[in-house]
Amino acid sequence: MQTQISVSVPEAVRLTGWSRSAIYEALKRQELAARKAGRRTLILYSDLQAFIASLPNYQGEA
Repeated sequence: MQTQISVSVPEAVRLTGWSRSAIYEALKRQELAARKAGRRTLILYSDLQAFIASLPNYQGEA
């Protein structure tokens, strides 16, 4: 079984639960990197994981 190395924006939306707009905003702010393959925008799976890992921890209400 091969490991997936990149995801499309719709796949990133499905994996993260974020909106399409939120993914594109992260790309625009260069918080998340992407590659272009023709017209397709691809996000390396490792970049998506690193981006999620870089988000602040939840600090629930006290």
